Amino acid sequence: MHPLEIDCQTVKQKLDTNHHFVLLDCREQDEYNLVHIPECRLLPMSEIQQRVSELDEHREAEIVVYCHHGMRSLQVTAWLQQEGFTNVKSMQGGIDAWSCEIDDSKARY
Repeated sequence: MHPLEIDCQTVKQKLDTNHHFVLLDCREQDEYNLVHIPECRLLPMSEIQQRVSELDEHREAEIVVYCHHGMRSLQVTAWLQQEGFTNVKSMQGGIDAWSCEIDDSKARY
């Protein structure tokens, strides 16, 4: 696992224990419409540079970013760190891993 990554089991545990963090879906709207984790906030990678100020209040907070397979979220995680966000991780394997390991009722695509 990459140092900027967190596994989906740990993310699920954080959700189950009401751990305060931001779960950020960086996929596009059509992917989000297909399947997403209910607690997430959608901020597409294609729009994040223009909309990063929407996350300003969370600069010190824990942020977990996810996408389809974990590649885009890793890029977004690295970019957010460069922008001064101090506690950002990418969910390894993305929503696909979540569908396989956590909630098999979630559609895979």
